[in-house]
Amino acid sequence: MHLTPTEFKLLVLLVRHAGKVVTHRQLLVEVWGPGAASQTHYLRVQMHGLRHKLEEVPARPRYLITEPGVGYRLREQQ
Repeated sequence: MHLTPTEFKLLVLLVRHAGKVVTHRQLLVEVWGPGAASQTHYLRVQMHGLRHKLEEVPARPRYLITEPGVGYRLREQQ
């Protein structure tokens, strides 16, 4: 499966913090840099792409979980 460099960076961050919420700000700063800290639409677009590549049913994600108003979380395997 091909991931863009940005998708890969996002996934690596989520894997490093698996099971924990990673805030919008943290993801934006670590992937795009400090100047992007308020650009949440960047995240929405990239997470949409990741879900379409990684989730069986992207509209009902099992792994890439949105924490409304806070950030995203990679669900740990149970």
